[in-house]
Amino acid sequence: MPFSYSLLVLLVAGVLFVNGFTDAPNAITSAVCTGALRFGSAVLLAAACNTAGLLFSWRFAPMVQNTLLEMVDFTGAGSRAAMTAIAAAMAAVVLFSVGAWAFGIPTSESHALIAALTGAAAALGGSRAVSRAAWGKVLAGLLLSSAGGLAAGFFMGRLLRRWNNTSGFRSPVRGLQILTAGGLSALHGAQDGLKFVAILVMADGLRMGGRLPEGVDLSGSAAAVLLCAAVMAAGTLAGGKRIIDAVGRRMVRLDACSGTASDLAACLLLFAATAWGFPASTTHTKTCAVLGTGLAGNRQEIGLRTLGGILFAWALTFPACGLLGFLAARLLAR
Repeated sequence: MPFSYSLLVLLVAGVLFVNGFTDAPNAITSAVCTGALRFGSAVLLAAACNTAGLLFSWRFAPMVQNTLLEMVDFTGAGSRAAMTAIAAAMAAVVLFSVGAWAFGIPTSESHALIAALTGAAAALGGSRAVSRAAWGKVLAGLLLSSAGGLAAGFFMGRLLRRWNNTSGFRSPVRGLQILTAGGLSALHGAQDGLKFVAILVMADGLRMGGRLPEGVDLSGSAAAVLLCAAVMAAGTLAGGKRIIDAVGRRMVRLDACSGTASDLAACLLLFAATAWGFPASTTHTKTCAVLGTGLAGNRQEIGLRTLGGILFAWALTFPACGLLGFLAARLLAR
């Protein structure tokens, strides 16, 4: 196995591990903050459901992976240069994500990956190496996760609060929160795990002569799927209390009603994005849904300082990761 390919696999595993303890905790934020699940039990649930979601989407709904494969074209740069550029993009994602995690800010590894990969492709092939059609799906996913998450969280928060006030919401809420936490974790695996399977499939294609898989036949990527599932689960088991505290306690103080509403809203949107092949951010979707439920309840409890830090990091993700991927690829590929 060539050194550049081995290094790329290690870097993809590193990004997945980081994703497991920075992005995956968003799925269990509501259940932990409201006491429906203890942190340890919630992390085990998230790890298992992440794996199940990735395996299911790989087998039955691989559209997100195909969108990422279509987004960039490294075939004209040579196999070694292309794999070096992709490795540079993975390194950029790790640096940015770990830096944000240190401040307890929930960034999107999905957007970091897309930006860094685009920057790396542009460094080798210019604008011709980036597909505008695939990027249209990325922007659609961004709109769905941010504006859609905010609107769906607000609507679901209002709906469940009315139900709570009229019929009482306390008895079934714990079971519902556990169910939605598991569903959201599975959708996180379906979205984020499949993106990194695409990177490994892309690297395999380049190693075999520069040709990438066509269509949705992913029967040869079972090893990549199992590797991604195992590493993401290990990262999730490493925990993510910083992210849970930032979203579910400092930005908006979640109760049983708002927590369940945000999970339901995020599940619906991520399911739609996965079915349509939009590379949506689970972090953006869940965080915006939490904010929407906060606006539907007591707006004075929204932590504006924490919210400002999160929005700043989100705005920085695309340009920072794109530039890091571009510069690292240009430097290392030469």
